[in-house]
Amino acid sequence: MTALRLQAAAHVAVDMQRLFGEPGSPWCLPWFARVLPRVTALARRHPERTVFTRFIPPNQPEEMPGAWQDYFRRWRAMTQRNLDERLLELAAPLQALAPPAHLCDKAVYSAFGNARLAPWLKSRGIDTLVVSGGETDVCVLATVMSALDLGYRIVIATDALCSASDRTHDALMTLYRERFSQQLTMATTVQILEAWN
Repeated sequence: MTALRLQAAAHVAVDMQRLFGEPGSPWCLPWFARVLPRVTALARRHPERTVFTRFIPPNQPEEMPGAWQDYFRRWRAMTQRNLDERLLELAAPLQALAPPAHLCDKAVYSAFGNARLAPWLKSRGIDTLVVSGGETDVCVLATVMSALDLGYRIVIATDALCSASDRTHDALMTLYRERFSQQLTMATTVQILEAWN
């Protein structure tokens, strides 16, 4: 593994919300509870340099452009009009960290769908993003690809990611290792915490 350079790093914890962690939610991720303590450990290391994204569905499908309308017609129960708004909150251990952690609400997969994120990172001199959260093969993927396009170095917290699918999670981990090794490093939570003092 390449030496971790985390002097100018921020932690982006993607969509660690009750929406994806509550057993009764249609979008509940089976690994959520398993990775939450690791995401929390990363966030506690430098909460002031942590960004918690939250996926915020529209009130109704027609508020979204194009194919998003079809998506939310399929998932009408997950629009704000029909959803228990408490499900949009961060998981309990993370709520206590924001602030000083930064909240970044988004209506799309990528964290950079929130136009304020990139300027916030730039204003703090951030050049590296430690990425955790879910889902590995959806919102984490979109966030990582946007960040790479913007020139950020990425550290994937390999044991702090969750997905609804083992198969596509594994495929994405292979993709990250084999296709993006010049811009991206894979590391466990323990390795990241040891390097990020």
